[in-house]
Amino acid sequence: MRIAALVLPFILIAPALWNGYPLLQWDTGGYLARWYEGYLVPSRSTVFGLYLHYGEHSSFWINLAFQALATLSILQLTLRALGMPQLFRLVAIGLLLSLTTALPWLASLLLTDIFSGLSVLALFLLVLHGRQLSTPEKILLFAFTAFAAATHSATLGVLFGLCAIAWMARPLLRPRIALSGLVQGSLTIVAAAAMLLAANFALSGQLAWTPGGTGVAFGRMLQDGIVARYLRDHCGTIPLKLCPYRDQLPPSADDFLWGNSMFNTLGRFQGLNDEMGFIVTHSLADYPLWQAQAALSATAQQLVHVATGEGTNGWIPHTYGIIERYIPSELAPMRAARQQHWDIDFGAINRVHVPVALTSMLLVVAMLGRALLRRRLDPLTLLAATVAFALLGNALICGVISGPHDRYGARLVWLATFTVLIALARYLGEEAAEEDFSRHPA
Repeated sequence: MRIAALVLPFILIAPALWNGYPLLQWDTGGYLARWYEGYLVPSRSTVFGLYLHYGEHSSFWINLAFQALATLSILQLTLRALGMPQLFRLVAIGLLLSLTTALPWLASLLLTDIFSGLSVLALFLLVLHGRQLSTPEKILLFAFTAFAAATHSATLGVLFGLCAIAWMARPLLRPRIALSGLVQGSLTIVAAAAMLLAANFALSGQLAWTPGGTGVAFGRMLQDGIVARYLRDHCGTIPLKLCPYRDQLPPSADDFLWGNSMFNTLGRFQGLNDEMGFIVTHSLADYPLWQAQAALSATAQQLVHVATGEGTNGWIPHTYGIIERYIPSELAPMRAARQQHWDIDFGAINRVHVPVALTSMLLVVAMLGRALLRRRLDPLTLLAATVAFALLGNALICGVISGPHDRYGARLVWLATFTVLIALARYLGEEAAEEDFSRHPA
């Protein structure tokens, strides 16, 4: 069993080992370039860019080793906090997660996504199980959570929301939520903000937040038809750069922001950021009911967009171009990888992953409903509640701001499967104990 536990980190990055190189994604190049270009770009955290840069000399295998070991450690700490410290349970649950969820694909990928789910568990441990952690463990979890929140604004938003819910729930759950743990968890958000501002200043000379929020929100409103309606209603009275193009807007946010659209003609984010922010703000005021309906629809859609592998295919020219320009020593191993030869079939993978993910979410909701009916508030119920709120918050933030994407769901939904597997392991353990007692009564 100990040998199996030693092998587990390699299983967690098995996709990358099979690929022959860490997996890349559409957005990887934008993060890699932060060290070299020295300026801020929308939605690309400099903190994560620095993290990738420090792994370049190892062809990024150091990054994957860190991701695998962090995953294994946080899974083990969670199981221990829930009264399941046995090594065989860690191995069994780790193997099942690797076979049925996106977890090993996230751990094998040079992207922020692996940190989204792990940070939810780390925050859960800090806030609700701080008494069971040693001081070094709490320090490491605090640093990890702050780092994870600094790598992506959506992750920071989810963690902020969880802390806000915990503060509101504390008067009702005072014995369960220690003030010290809640303060420590909340301070990770402050530390993340300070970390991001410091990294932005160090690399760009600007003490500023990572830009891009309004542009991404604009893209979502564009594909909902709200932008076209706003331009039709106001181009006669307000001089906007997009007015001449109001009948030529592309159908999706991705086509507008990343395709060959008028966005490029008008100067991309630098040329259009102020105007996009203006349209976002004023369309919220002009069409509040439409905006609310679109937000609810986007949230609901995001909850079921959970397929593994979005953007991790053979066509990622921007990332290839960044590697070729700034890290030419990586060209040969990168081009030799299976991903660059289109050898990954996510269709076959998702015939397992998608039904497991959707079923797991339903089972987590069922667990919560059963616990409420029985008025049972144990640590597993609190984990289920944490995961449920994290999934809902993630769907709200990503669906409303960016529009529904499978990638945003896949990076968190494995937490639901993890929760269900813990419940199953506990049930089987209780059944075995009862059977043993019936055979050998005291």
